[in-house]
Amino acid sequence: MISFDEAVAIVAGAARPLGRERIALDDAAGRVLAAPVVARIDGPRFDVSTMDGYAVRDGELGQLPRCLRVIGEAFPGAPFGSPLEPGTCVRIFTGAALPAGADRVVMQEIVERDGDEALFATPPGSLFVRRRASDFAIDDVLVGAGRRLDARSLIAAAAADVDGVEVFRRPRLLIVGTGDELVAPGQAAETAAAIPESISVGLAAMAVEAGADVIGRQMLADDLPAMQAAMAEWSPRVDVIVVTGGASVGARDFAKQMFGEIELLFSKVAIKPGKPVWLGRVGERLIVGLPGNPTSALVTARLLLRPLLDGLGGRDSLASLAWRRAILGTPMEQGGDRETFWRARHVDGTVMLEANQDSGAQKTLAEADLLVRQRVGQAALEPGSEVDVLDF
Repeated sequence: MISFDEAVAIVAGAARPLGRERIALDDAAGRVLAAPVVARIDGPRFDVSTMDGYAVRDGELGQLPRCLRVIGEAFPGAPFGSPLEPGTCVRIFTGAALPAGADRVVMQEIVERDGDEALFATPPGSLFVRRRASDFAIDDVLVGAGRRLDARSLIAAAAADVDGVEVFRRPRLLIVGTGDELVAPGQAAETAAAIPESISVGLAAMAVEAGADVIGRQMLADDLPAMQAAMAEWSPRVDVIVVTGGASVGARDFAKQMFGEIELLFSKVAIKPGKPVWLGRVGERLIVGLPGNPTSALVTARLLLRPLLDGLGGRDSLASLAWRRAILGTPMEQGGDRETFWRARHVDGTVMLEANQDSGAQKTLAEADLLVRQRVGQAALEPGSEVDVLDF
């Protein structure tokens, strides 16, 4: 049995990006960039007006009032095609390119128009011009490698005039629940000894949040030949298999046996809940074994599976383990011989430990939004003490 920090280090070592692929920008939301997005054009591509008004030569407004002849119009995407001659101006609209020679826009509200004549009698104030390349220039990096593409970064990528991006491949994930007692949610009431298989739906949600591609969720009865056949079918199609339950030494605990020859990276971790969590490798596939109790499974998934999926998908595998300090609002008993991860929730700026800390509890999972880390043998704490917390 190893410590939690040792387990995290092993996970980080195994969490290497799986490869790269190029995809269309339309399909890139949530993906992690493997190469930076570099601008193909200037932004903006030319001096543009930020106001509806008149494009002028600034020097022509040195003495007011001044009358200039309107010689044309400029619209976004339809610029005025000739240079601006002395004594003239161009009617211009927001987003349109300034004609050559113009360096100021005078807002329309302070210009008096009479046919082809425009009278400028009021000091013009701001230039109302956005200069060429004032936002970015050709070959500038707009979005760096390693960024998970969101609404803001996708706008920047599109502005760079790229229609595709190079991203890290998403880890393909299979989730397997083991146990004769498990049935799909909605069916347990029909059989006295049945239990709804509740873990995989939560694990799938966590995996998708981490950027994984969940390609299947399977329930397997405790039948070793059938389990082995299922894994032989699924293994070539996935990068990671998550197995819940079946990790003990009972007569029907086949979570490891169903994979045949397996290289174990660790088999137990000194944490509570979740001691039976394990990590192994079969060929190029990583196998994560989680406890069968729902709370234990979700806690260990948050602590160890989430960093693994982050790293495989091209992100910093340790970024999701950013512990921070917070104020405890309830007492916390002395720590035992394993690190404890208490389920807790934010309440009015303090951390309230959940009353039910049982490893099989499921109702409180809907309330808990924090994990509180307690070191081995740590002294009991009173309300007002500082603790390490992690978003759950």
